[in-house]
Amino acid sequence: MSGPEKPSRGRKVTSFDVARRAGVSRAAVSRAFTPNASVSPETREKVVKAAKELGYRVNYLARGLTTRRSDFVGVVAAGMDNPFRALQIEQITKSLVRRNFRPILLPADQGESADHVMDQLLHYNVSGVLVTSDAPPTALCAEFAAAGVPIVLINKADTIPSVDRVVSDTNAAGKLAAATLVEAGAKQLAVVAAPGPSYTARCRLQAFMGACYALDVEARVIPVEHNSYREGLAVAEALKGVDGVFCINDYMACGLIDGLRRLGGKVPDDVRVIGHDDIPQASWAAYELTTFRQPCDVQAEQAVSLLISRMDDPTTAERFEVTPVSLVRRATV
Repeated sequence: MSGPEKPSRGRKVTSFDVARRAGVSRAAVSRAFTPNASVSPETREKVVKAAKELGYRVNYLARGLTTRRSDFVGVVAAGMDNPFRALQIEQITKSLVRRNFRPILLPADQGESADHVMDQLLHYNVSGVLVTSDAPPTALCAEFAAAGVPIVLINKADTIPSVDRVVSDTNAAGKLAAATLVEAGAKQLAVVAAPGPSYTARCRLQAFMGACYALDVEARVIPVEHNSYREGLAVAEALKGVDGVFCINDYMACGLIDGLRRLGGKVPDDVRVIGHDDIPQASWAAYELTTFRQPCDVQAEQAVSLLISRMDDPTTAERFEVTPVSLVRRATV
């Protein structure tokens, strides 16, 4: 006796077809494709085999509409031209996929409100949201939390009820940057930053200037519009008399080094430079940049763990975790 026939050409394969082919109930098919659901290995194997033979794929979006909780997690990010952001997004999405979630990446424009981007996530019935954009709207984050959508902010400032945060140790980075430059013999220090939209940039700047004051060392702030390579390249001309610089991120530090060389300056003979983030380019022979490593993998695990625990218990008070940083010594100091 032959088994169940394959659906006619042109008709979409359904879970009912898989159930008939595998000789199990439709509920068993659903459990077989649901992470951590109760189903025997034998049943799961039969279902997977039947699904493969029929070309069946689970419609996760439809499942989210029926269960009121999808496997989708929104990831909102700005500044995608920065290599650090690419590293950060890679680790966040890997962490989500390892835990059987499906990330939806929505880029926000640098320095602009993420309202329109985050609002789109409500249409996907997401299970949670991770925000790395420079200016997450406080009101909208609070609205998500009030609606029962877990949200975690990465390297952001606002304390919002039921919204968790993970922030790198900006205080330690700023203080150690100043101390390292002074120990290397620098006497006229500067920090280059666009403090406006970025919480971490402001914190690193304040910690650096505070440490310089405590060390009784002259220091000044050189403001730029964006923490970008182009701004670093252009600001090199403003460093007259400065022999020690802390750039708020590596992307800008690489631009600064190229700008100094274009002007005939030597690093570290004329100017010592420290960055932050330890992007891949920081270790290139062209830069050999002394910098602070902000471990994206550790931070991603912290953020995703907070998100999942809030899915399980939405009533938990908002939490704050710090990601440690470490100084990577290379040739620029």
